[in-house]
Amino acid sequence: MRWRGLSYFIGFGVVAGFTALSVTAAENHGRVEFNGLPVPGAAVTATQGSRQFSAFTDQQGMYSFPDLSDGTWTLEVQMFGFAPLKQDVLVGANAPPTKWDLKLLPLESIKAIIQNPVSPGADTAAQKASAVQQQQTPQNPATHALEEDLSERASEGLLINGSMSNGASSPFGQAAAFGNNRTGGKSLYTGGIGMTFDNSRLDAKPFSLTGQNTPKAAYNRLTGLLTLGGPLQIPHLFKNGPFFFVGYQWTRNSNVTTQTALMPTQAERSGFFLNRVLDPVTGLPFPGDTVPQNRISSQARALLRLYPLPNFADSNSYNYQIPLLSPTHQDALQSRFNQSLGAKNQVYGRLAFQSMRTDTANVFGFLDKTDSLGINTAAAWTHRFNQQWFSNLGYQFSRFASRVTPYFENRENVSGDAGISGNNQDPMNWGPPTLTFSSGIASLSDSQASFNRNQTSGVSYSISWNRGRHNASFGADFRRQEFNYLSQQDARGSFTFTGAAAASDFADFLLGVPDTSSIAFGNADKYFRESVYDAYFNDDWRVGPAVTLNAGVRWEYGAPITERYGRLVNLDIAPGFTAAAPVLANDPVGSLSGQRYPESLVRPDKRAVEPRVGLAWRPVSGSSMVVRAGYGVYYDTSVYQTIALQLAQQPPLSKTLSVQNTAA
Repeated sequence: MRWRGLSYFIGFGVVAGFTALSVTAAENHGRVEFNGLPVPGAAVTATQGSRQFSAFTDQQGMYSFPDLSDGTWTLEVQMFGFAPLKQDVLVGANAPPTKWDLKLLPLESIKAIIQNPVSPGADTAAQKASAVQQQQTPQNPATHALEEDLSERASEGLLINGSMSNGASSPFGQAAAFGNNRTGGKSLYTGGIGMTFDNSRLDAKPFSLTGQNTPKAAYNRLTGLLTLGGPLQIPHLFKNGPFFFVGYQWTRNSNVTTQTALMPTQAERSGFFLNRVLDPVTGLPFPGDTVPQNRISSQARALLRLYPLPNFADSNSYNYQIPLLSPTHQDALQSRFNQSLGAKNQVYGRLAFQSMRTDTANVFGFLDKTDSLGINTAAAWTHRFNQQWFSNLGYQFSRFASRVTPYFENRENVSGDAGISGNNQDPMNWGPPTLTFSSGIASLSDSQASFNRNQTSGVSYSISWNRGRHNASFGADFRRQEFNYLSQQDARGSFTFTGAAAASDFADFLLGVPDTSSIAFGNADKYFRESVYDAYFNDDWRVGPAVTLNAGVRWEYGAPITERYGRLVNLDIAPGFTAAAPVLANDPVGSLSGQRYPESLVRPDKRAVEPRVGLAWRPVSGSSMVVRAGYGVYYDTSVYQTIALQLAQQPPLSKTLSVQNTAA
């Protein structure tokens, strides 16, 4: 009931493996604003030791560094006309985006920068580059006059409010969503709309691998997409609301496949076989290798009407093919938002919704329907205590419901009308039993009816701390899971025919002599509950420029699943294994041993301590060659769901049988 995994890998060369916890690269992104409005074109520089990367903000004021290594980086934002900003930022997998609020320089300072681009003592990268360019490029009077004209126009154009000329008229002008050049605020938002359409009329006729006439199936596929994003601004309610994104996808597809199968021939249905068949009563061959009509069971005759006749010449593997149309309708919505609350707090959220309706056909013409509905949402709050301590509190909720409606549900009681008894006769489970043939004849089957609802609520908290060469994090998580099932394991029963009785599996079927029989139904509605806990500590230690050590430990505990009404069954074993008796979760005292069992009837293991360590070493400085090694222990905390399903489908709560037929 627990699983231990051990992984160890060491690689050397261009391709290096990565296991356990090793040095990782993470994406760092943020947003540059001025009075709540995005600032495009701002230069953002990330520095850590001798390493330096640069990026520029887009139309929404967003920038991104996709491959910064985990740790503390110094970020600096520069924009002409604004005071530069500098801050140490922690880069990691769960690090929040950084928000920058620029402050406009006084007009005299802007003019001074224009008139003297390289001031004494300046050390910024932009000023150094400008100085080098001026030293290397000879000036002529016409160029100097042009620069003076541009400087004068820029000093007037960068008056964001109240200027006589628009800033966009100067070479230093910003995008249309900046300053007083916003046309009704529409450019603050970005969106998109798209559509994809596909029709079978555009396809060629498929090539037939069977040599038979495969008809060209007709289908349509239609997908629509709509997206919208930007700052949420509602007059008198939200002046500088959160940044949001919403995406909606609408799909209407009908997929077509050609499926082949082996169906019994008309002669076999009448009891005539080309090979020898035996009478199970006498053990002698039937005269003419034909099963007498009075020996064919009424159940077999009733179920044979569900088998279609072959539609092309006999084949060893199949003699029937048919195109199957499976429509799929899907609606999916995704949304997210983020908002800064002061300089030290940020909140995030996301919401996803999906609805899907699918029709599934099989070679017998049964059309089963599946409807599913899911929702997934999460919210997080990040707080920065100081430059070294960060905390993150999150909540997650998800719910998924799925309903499977078989073709015969509330339509026709196939088993009852055929005279098959002993299986479940509820209208929800109407339909044929499952028939399996060893010779390859198509198995008669239909979906099992079900209505399942699963739900998970979780809370997580983590703290990050960085000091010197150490970047440590520790936290804990808790999840409460609910699995609500309305389904049967094998309500209509299953029969397997191997030819053990009559030397032919289909002859066994006609005679009503299966080789094995099984059934499992009862206790249809089950309400499982489970709690999952974990806690962890991890330290990313930059030992030196060429060596990084990542070490930590994690503890996980998945409590065994309980049933809301105690409807679970296990076995109470007498000393010495001399006897066994069922014990129920609603009365967990063993009648033979006298032991009191836990509510789950499974004794848990709370010792799931998982040490993990990773090492990265760059033997040659500046080279792309990295040697990595890792070790970790992992536990699987999801094994209890399968165990609980089996414990809920045992006598005396349900009828469970598996019978092996014999010659007797």
